[in-house]
Amino acid sequence: MKAFDLSLYLVLAGIGMVETARLAVAGGATMVQLRDKHAGTIRMIETGRALKQALAGTGALLIVNDDVEAAIAIGADGLHIGQEDMDAMRARAMVGPEMILGLSVESEALASAVDPDLVDYTGVGPVFATPTKADHKQPIGFDGLARLVKASPVPSVAIGGLKADHVAQVFAAGAKGLAVVSAICGTPDPEAATRRIAAEIRKVRA
Repeated sequence: MKAFDLSLYLVLAGIGMVETARLAVAGGATMVQLRDKHAGTIRMIETGRALKQALAGTGALLIVNDDVEAAIAIGADGLHIGQEDMDAMRARAMVGPEMILGLSVESEALASAVDPDLVDYTGVGPVFATPTKADHKQPIGFDGLARLVKASPVPSVAIGGLKADHVAQVFAAGAKGLAVVSAICGTPDPEAATRRIAAEIRKVRA
C-alpha cells in the first residue's frame, strides 16, 4: 500500500474537475477524490485518466469514489466506498493489496467495526450538514467527530461542510485531515482557497 497524507483531501464536484484538481494540488491538496454519482463507468474512466495525467509528478494521490471497475481501469491510487456501496472484504479482494481503501462511517458502531486488515482510512462525518450530499446522515459535530475518530482503528479524515476556519477543531478531534468539497470547488479561485486551508493546517501542525 502507498503512503498517504489525508491532511487536505479534495472531493471533486461540478464541472471542470481536472482544472479544479490541478489548481487545488498547486495550492496544497494532498489527495483528490473523483466523485460523480451521475457519471457511468466509461465517463468516470475518461475523467479519471485525465486527472491521473494532471496529477502526475505532484505527489497528490487520486482516489475514485464507489466505482471499483473505474478505479482499476484508471490505475488509481485508491478506492473509497460508502456503507451502501459494497462490503470492504469484497472491495479489497477486487482492488488487491496495494490500492488504498477508504470507507465512510457515520456512527461509533460502524467506526469500531472497521477491519484494519482491509481498510486503510475512514471518512468520518458529516460534521455539518452540507448541500453537496443531499442524502447525508445526521451531522455529528466536533464532539461526534472525536468519538468516531477514537473508535476507528485506522486514520480518519473528517468530512461535511468543512472550511479553513474548522481546521484547528478537526485536528483537535484527532482526525488526520479534512475532506472539502464546496470550500474549494465552489470558489472562483480554487488554488487560493486551497492555499488558505493548507496554511491553517501548517499552523496546527507546527
